[in-house]
Amino acid sequence: MGVGRMKRTTLRRAGLSVAAVTLLTGVTACGGSGGSDGSGGSARGGDGSPLLSPVAALLTAEKSTDGADSAKVESTTTMGSVMSMTADGALGWGDGLTGTLTITYTGGTMADTMRQMGTTSMEARYLPDAYYARMGDTFAEQAGGRHWIRYAYDDLESLGGSSGAYLKDQMQNTTPNQSVKLLLASGDVREVGEEKVRGQRTTHYSGTVEVADLAEKNSNLDQSQLDDLRKTLEQAGVTTETVDIWVDDRDLLVKKVEKGETTAGAYAQTAYYTDYGTEVMAEVPPASDTADFSELVKQQGAGTGS
Repeated sequence: MGVGRMKRTTLRRAGLSVAAVTLLTGVTACGGSGGSDGSGGSARGGDGSPLLSPVAALLTAEKSTDGADSAKVESTTTMGSVMSMTADGALGWGDGLTGTLTITYTGGTMADTMRQMGTTSMEARYLPDAYYARMGDTFAEQAGGRHWIRYAYDDLESLGGSSGAYLKDQMQNTTPNQSVKLLLASGDVREVGEEKVRGQRTTHYSGTVEVADLAEKNSNLDQSQLDDLRKTLEQAGVTTETVDIWVDDRDLLVKKVEKGETTAGAYAQTAYYTDYGTEVMAEVPPASDTADFSELVKQQGAGTGS
């Protein structure tokens, strides 16, 4: 393989590897997978004191956060030696996931990969049918001058099998209240107590989630897809994760922490939510400056045979 082709192959692989990470960032910044229906009364009395059980309080928080439609998000994520990163921006969920995040890789192999493409920071735009990642100039030089990669959710399903179908399902249905749903669906919820989060008075809740069981309970996948997904999760070493959330006096999620283990090592994410109801902007990048994920996959296969 010539140097030019090798460089193009490396950059394409790098561009493709960003797909899962960018997708993961959008899903986890807004909350993991999950789902639980129900309604509850006010979780607190007029003086702000706890009034109902943790489950009733969380039902109210889930409903309030879901109805807020948008928020500013600030998060940090680590995953073994693979990556450490930050994300900052605003996301909306009133009509599918929309919004823009600035993602900066601060360590791990993903940061090294991004450096090969000329940058460790990128912009991610989430729209109802696809999301877009802006790569560096080095990538653009090997992609016909195009800086953006478009990942259509339908392509994720067709190219990624059951795990892709699951990611598609979660991207199109995810909202920040999913972290609350995680706890509700787990059946393991406890109130830790009142704590201050960046000066705000909040109530802290915690629980443990069985990941494969949760996926079965709370997705729109059929049994065959769920069986394949369970195998994927097992191969990744994902079995359980702990979820901690902090809810303010308006019954809105203001902080969440999720931790677990994978074959790539321990992962953890902390996210903060502010300015609920904020205006969210996300425009489709120019077509002339955009490469399609599915086309890159085809080029990758044709160029390497592996």
